[in-house]
Formats: sequence, structure tokens, C-alpha cells
Amino acid sequence: MTFDHFSDLNPPDIDIEAVTARYEALLGALAEADGAGQIAVVERWDALRRELETWQAHIRLRFYQDTRDAACKAAYERADDLRPRIVNLDVRMKRALLSSPERAAIEARFGGHAFDLWECDVAAFAPEIQEDMVKEARLKAAYTELRASAELTFQGQTHTLAGIARFALDPDPAVRAEAAGVKWGWYAEHGAAFDQIFHDLVQVRHKMAHALGYEDFVGLGYKLMQRVDYDKADVDRFRAQVRDHLVPLVAELRQEQADRLGLNPMCEWDEGLLDAGDPPKPLGDTPFLVEQARDMFKAMGDEPDAFYTEIVAKGLLDLDTRPGKGGGAFCTAFPDQRAPFVFGNFNGTLNDVRTFTHELGHAFQYWTSRDNALTEYLWPTYEACEIHSMGLEFLTLPHIERFFSPEDAERFRRDHLVGALMFIPYGVAVDHFQHLVYESPEATPEERHAMWQQMERTYLPWRRYGDLAWPAKGGLWQQQLHIYGAPFYYIDYTLAQTCALQIFLRASEDWQGAIDDYIALCHRGGEAPFQDLAVSAGLTSPFDPGCLEAVVDALRPLLRAA
Repeated sequence: MTFDHFSDLNPPDIDIEAVTARYEALLGALAEADGAGQIAVVERWDALRRELETWQAHIRLRFYQDTRDAACKAAYERADDLRPRIVNLDVRMKRALLSSPERAAIEARFGGHAFDLWECDVAAFAPEIQEDMVKEARLKAAYTELRASAELTFQGQTHTLAGIARFALDPDPAVRAEAAGVKWGWYAEHGAAFDQIFHDLVQVRHKMAHALGYEDFVGLGYKLMQRVDYDKADVDRFRAQVRDHLVPLVAELRQEQADRLGLNPMCEWDEGLLDAGDPPKPLGDTPFLVEQARDMFKAMGDEPDAFYTEIVAKGLLDLDTRPGKGGGAFCTAFPDQRAPFVFGNFNGTLNDVRTFTHELGHAFQYWTSRDNALTEYLWPTYEACEIHSMGLEFLTLPHIERFFSPEDAERFRRDHLVGALMFIPYGVAVDHFQHLVYESPEATPEERHAMWQQMERTYLPWRRYGDLAWPAKGGLWQQQLHIYGAPFYYIDYTLAQTCALQIFLRASEDWQGAIDDYIALCHRGGEAPFQDLAVSAGLTSPFDPGCLEAVVDALRPLLRAA
């Protein structure tokens, strides 16, 4: 199956019985083969997995492109129903490989990291949790649909959640406050539904964890995230670094921001506007951004240029927000087509540029490592994935005049650096909140809201909500897609941001050297765990004592000079 344009891509529906028969044949062949024969079986298995992942990715993407399309929803639900059966087949193969007498030969061909990842996968699944996996998928889809259903009336027009977000950057504080009131009023109206969906998710995840022998979902969550070279204690220590060394700096930056804006107090709806006046605004719409990025990638080298030329020519971008479209932004891929795809919800603000470069970082990494030997190595684990996205955000800053006026480009560069630092405390708050939630699965919705308030007091002590009742009572976390759909996928952004800030510091002195190291890191894909990948790119692991403190100290003079 090949395609010249995304519109031509139509992976055939799968016959689960035929897929099962193919797996049974692979398991039988594996049992009878010697070392070389088992390597050949692994290669056949990997080709099958690429077919299945392409099918799943295409169905998920079509659903997100229009959550109101009944056929897309039905296909998405069927894929959710079948996914546990496919996972079961996959785990059987992984278990057989883990116990293979030819393991040494397989490791010599594919490397040992895949075996570490397979250990995680085997520890995160048993056939008896298949029905609960389907229930979890249904609840995640319900969250996506509920958010996508939002129709918010503001200034005489109807907006999606992504659409109304652009008013958070309006220079008029009254407009920002009013738009925030409309948005949070909608969340308050649907707050009970959001609470119920999340409560049900917590219960089903806790049930699965118990079935697999874990005390709570935290242990299972770490296995599902395939964390093989750090653990909860490492994450605890990193969060302490943030609390002790970064929160005080961000508090200073927030006070300076409030002074520039002339606001006392500065409220949550003001936080996105870092200085007075109109925020930096792209010089054109989405087609303009897509076209301007051509020269940016050309300037980065032959390989980035070839990558970008291909994804534009093949229509592998869906960027504008529209009614019924699923929220957020992500990069997915079609492995048997060797093609990434970028999904977004652009709304005409500077955040479009940030999101564009971020998701293109993921897409470029996948494109460079798409021919790696195993499916496991096409992407790294998530915290390493985010180095590619956040790293590209910084590496494209010298070219940002392609999207903004010279004055706005300079403001964007400063705002981007400051915003990167300001994000990390929020990111660890999301992670810490999830630990609290899953360690107390019987908590009530009110108690969970109180947990979020505790996180804001610890990591975001500057935050004020004025007269907005819903976020003030601890409801802001309900807008964070990852909390519902990808548990424990958030500390990854903060770890990667710590690495990306190191890339920024390196690029400030040697941009070409930083680009070369970045491209080499992208080529490695997922062939090694997070910390090994970071060190191979000349970065210090965020878990090393003093890493974040050193990054903050190095950035302070740059912040003052900006």
C-alpha cells in the first residue's frame, strides 16, 4: 500500500480472526526456529505491527478530524474494542521472545533496549483486563467528544474551546476576563460530567492495576509509559528541584509581568500575555505559515528540507480549528507508509507558530528514524520524544522573522524563553496531581479539586482567579487533555523542556553544532532509553543533581539582558 497524498490513504479494515491466525503462525514459527530463523520471525512480526498501527492511527485521526461523523465514531469504537485483543496477541509474542533460548542472537541483531520495553509491556497486561481497557477507551472518547461539543458564544460569534482561546492574548484586560468567564462558565456547566468521566477513569484504572498485582495505578502507569531508566523517586526529586530552584524565579518573572501589564492582581486569564500592547501576531494565516516554513527548513539543512517538502506535498497536515474537531494538537504516523502526520487547532495567534514548530519536531524525528529496525525504535519513550519537539521550537527561533515582523519576532523570542520556564512548574503540578489522585482512588470529586488547589499553592503560588468560581474551586485541571487521555504523560514535557533549554544555551553559542546534535538525536529514534539518548546529544540528564539549578543559573543573565 502506497499513497501520493493523504486523501488517497485508506488502510483496509482488519479481520481480527485473520490477524489472530497470522500471530499464531508467527508464534509457531518462533518456537521451531533457531537464532537466524527467530530474527526472521521478528522481522515478519514487525511488518504486521506496522500494518496494524497504520490502521489504528488512521481511524483515530479520522475520528479527531470530525467527532460528529457517525461512521468515523463507529470505526473508532470498533478499533477500541479490538485493541485489547491485539495487545494480547502482541504480549504473547513479547513473552515468547523474553524467554527465548535464542535471546542473545535477537539482542545482537536488534539491541537490548527492546527487551526492556517488552518487559514493561508484559507487566502491564493480562487477558482479564481486556474489558476494562475497552471501558477506559470509551471514557477517553467521551471526554474528547464533550470538549469538541463546546459552542461558546462570545462577541456575537460561536467559538470552539480552541477558538475562544485566542482571546487570552487580547490586549484589552476586559476582553480577556470576559472570554475567560465564558470558557469557565462552560466548564462549570459541564463540570459534573467531567468529574464523573474522570472518576470512572480512576476506578477502572485502579481496578486494572489491582488485577495485575499493583498496589495502585501509579505502578501500572509507569509500566505503561515504559519508564525503564528512572522511577517515582527520581520524579519526586526532580519536582523538588522545580519547587526549590525554579518556582522562585518564575514568581519573580510573574511579578515583573504584572508590573509591565499594570495589573494588581494579575489573574489567570492574564498570564498568557507577557507584555503590554498587542501580542506578537503571525503575518498571515495557516497557508502563509505553511509556506514560510519551507525556507526555514531549507536553511536548517538538506535533510530537514527534504522532510518538510515531502509532508507538505503529501498533505500530511491538518492544522485549522473547526466545529466538531477534536481538541489539542498531536503528531501521529502511518508506519507502513513511513509517513508522519501533524494535527492541530490553529486559531490565528502566536501559539500557532509554537504548536507548528513543536509538532513538526515530532514529525521530523519520526521521518528520520522511520526505517529503524523495530517498531519500538520508530519513536522513543515520551519524555525523549518531547526533546525533539521542544528542541525544534528553540532551534527555529533564529528564523522566526519568517512568521512575524522584526519587532514581533524579537518579542516572540523573549516570550518563548520566558514561557518555557513558566511552563515547567505547571507541568510538574499536573504530574504531582496525578500521583495524588491515583494514590487515593476513592477520593471524591471535591477532594480531587482540593488536591489541585494544593498543587497550585505549591507550584503556582502567584495564580489568582478573580471571580471565576470553577477554576477557583480547583477545576482548572479538567481542561488538560493528558490527565484524562494519557495518565502520567506530563512530567515528560518538563524533563524534555529542561533538555531543550540546554539545547537553547548550546545554540546561543554554536547554532550549527546544536542542529547537528539534534538531527543525530532524531535519527536514533527510540533505540535507547531517555537518559542515554539525552547524554548522547551532549545534554545533562534532568535527574542529575544540580541539573535544573545549573540551567536556571545560566539563563538568568539572558533573561535580564532580553
